Formats: sequence, structure tokens, C-alpha cells
Amino acid sequence: MVQACDLTKKKCKPCEGGVPPLSGNEAKNLLAGLEGWKISGVHIEKEFLFKDFVENMKFVNRVAEIAEAEGHHPDLYIHYNKLKVILWTHAVSGLTENDFIVAAKVDEASHANSSH
Repeated sequence: MVQACDLTKKKCKPCEGGVPPLSGNEAKNLLAGLEGWKISGVHIEKEFLFKDFVENMKFVNRVAEIAEAEGHHPDLYIHYNKLKVILWTHAVSGLTENDFIVAAKVDEASHANSSH
């Protein structure tokens, strides 16, 4: 099992397609190292809950910083004090290690944000 701390030390690799997505077993192995994420079709997703809209938006901005630094961008769904983060690699229509790296870094940022 890959630990989340191992993933947070990695950097996303550019993906232009032409490589297969992770197999179901590979994705489940990486998922096991993450807390609260689930596989939904060809995506992984997690919902975060905050005390209010302002705290949610602060975290959204932190997620945006992570995404830009990694060059790998999640889909974000914002509802007042809830944030749903969905990750997948569009270029392969499935999951790659990049999705799990960003998920681990988002989790790491959420732990630093004790208000949710």
C-alpha cells in the first residue's frame, strides 16, 4: 500500500495521453493510502465540510495553488460550506498517479486547515 506521505513527496508528471489509465487494482492500492476518498467511475472524489462559506473559499484557493503547482487540476463543486473535489486525468479518460498525488496534497492542506 502506498502511504499518503509518499504521494505528497511526489510531483505530477505531464500527461498528454497515449498511456493507459491505472488498473482497478492499482487505483485501489493508491486509494488505500488516502483518507475519505472514493472511486466513482473513472474519478476519485471527496467532500469537505467547513464552518462557513469564507472558510470554504479559503480552502478552495489553497486547492487552486496545489493544482497550479502540480499542473493537474481537479473539478471543484462549491456549495456554501461544502466542497466536492473530483480528480481524474482527462487525457486518458481515467485515473493516473497524478490524481492520487493531488488528492494527497489536498488532504495534507485540509489537515493544516483545522477549521473544517
